[in-house]
Amino acid sequence: MSRDSSDGADSGADSGVGGLSAGGPSEERADGTWESEDDWLAMSDDESGHGVAVGESAGSDPAGEAADDGDLFGPVGKPPLVAIVGRPNVGKSTLVNRILGRREAVVEDVPGVTRDRVTYEANWRGRTFVLVDTGGWEPDALGLQAEVSAQAEIGAFAADVVVMVVDATVGATDTDEAVARVLRKARKPVVLVANKVDTAKGESDASGLWSLGLGEPHAVSALHGRGSGDLLDAIFAALPEPPPEEGEPRSGPRRVALLGRPNVGKSSLLNKLSGENRSVVDSVAGTTRDPVDSLVTLAGVTWRFIDTAGIRRRVREASGAEYYSSLRTATALREAEVAVVLLDASEPLAEQDLRIIDMVVQAGRALVLAFNKWDILDEDRHEVLEKEIDRQLHHVSWAPRVNVSAKTGRSIEKLTPAIETALDGWAQRVSTAKLNAWLGALIAATPPPVRGGRQPKVLFATQAGTQPPRFVLFASGFLEATYRRFLERRLREDFGFPGTPVEVAVRVKESRKGGARGARNRGSRGS
Repeated sequence: MSRDSSDGADSGADSGVGGLSAGGPSEERADGTWESEDDWLAMSDDESGHGVAVGESAGSDPAGEAADDGDLFGPVGKPPLVAIVGRPNVGKSTLVNRILGRREAVVEDVPGVTRDRVTYEANWRGRTFVLVDTGGWEPDALGLQAEVSAQAEIGAFAADVVVMVVDATVGATDTDEAVARVLRKARKPVVLVANKVDTAKGESDASGLWSLGLGEPHAVSALHGRGSGDLLDAIFAALPEPPPEEGEPRSGPRRVALLGRPNVGKSSLLNKLSGENRSVVDSVAGTTRDPVDSLVTLAGVTWRFIDTAGIRRRVREASGAEYYSSLRTATALREAEVAVVLLDASEPLAEQDLRIIDMVVQAGRALVLAFNKWDILDEDRHEVLEKEIDRQLHHVSWAPRVNVSAKTGRSIEKLTPAIETALDGWAQRVSTAKLNAWLGALIAATPPPVRGGRQPKVLFATQAGTQPPRFVLFASGFLEATYRRFLERRLREDFGFPGTPVEVAVRVKESRKGGARGARNRGSRGS
């Protein structure tokens, strides 16, 4: 039996600037200032990461890593595609999670949870391939399920290897036989999986699937991992010969996350941008469950757009598939460089719209606001919307704004310059000399407010990082939050930083006398 694998300052001298003593580890103060620049830098660093587990040999644990580098379909050494197909609720997404070695695909004990083609990068025995999770395939389906089935069929025909999953406890159904007939005509390498064989007694049920005419059924328990190593060996053997370039480093397109409330048109916009029905579109809110990646070329530049599930409530308030979809959306945002937040221009701005925008700002990603359904607005709504923007979105007035129609394609070509502007601001840097010259003139004209009978002095400033821009001010005392906001506003006015949040933190220089007195006070409290 196979086991689960583990998921794995600038510094300088200026006249009148005293030395800053290096102390031990410190914490953020209640007023938001920091005693140590190192502490602030540690706080500012992106803490997201991904455990990577790699299957090394037959019988070892299945493993893989999420497709998060934006280079899965690069022109050099393109990894082969392996599509997981089958009728609804046979355990396709559970099998995907088993191969990846962690819970990546949304799984729930109801049919139809997966609806779009979702890709992940996996690795087995040193060979990288792209795993495509598809929705339930029902050849005679109608309505929304017909759209889902069409996505599954497209995934199968685009793949280099097809893995057909059948529920061994039920046996071959009419739907399974219809899918098998389509696959036989496609003349693709097919690996047949008899899923839900949790014990040796169930292997006799698996043998009955020879009747599908797709070769030997591989008895597997995706839930418990039974037989997963042998299955991966079979998939490995069916993969096409690797091109000589495979494994060479590639630079991928930049990642753009499409965010918004349910049913604001994210999937429609992605389909219009890509020129194909890449995502299932329906009037029912919440159609998209998993993030869907698409390579899109706009004005000669290739981007990786990620269509995410609509966020209708806080993650902690969601449940079931909606809960895991919200987690996938949050992960997609962390892995993206810029977020395009789609807003329904025909409706009043909602609290959830503001919450999604704040989520992007808190994540430190570049931001573009796209107002969709602009083609159906009348003059009255135009005026009301402008007032709503001035009143409710003043805190992100720095974000580029594009008015589009995902349905007609109106002005979608304006997305490219807006995204490029936001990314340029996200990576912008100001030299330490220029920053301090600017800061000296600004403070001379508008000094910090007096606090406790003393006026704090800003001694020195440096830009600690980019993506997003992060600034540290070294001061002799606390700076009021209003004064920090004033500094941020003037930074934007004088240096730009369009389309990106800007972080301003303060390191307070402790006097030796005050530090000694504080130490004595702490000692007396502990005695």
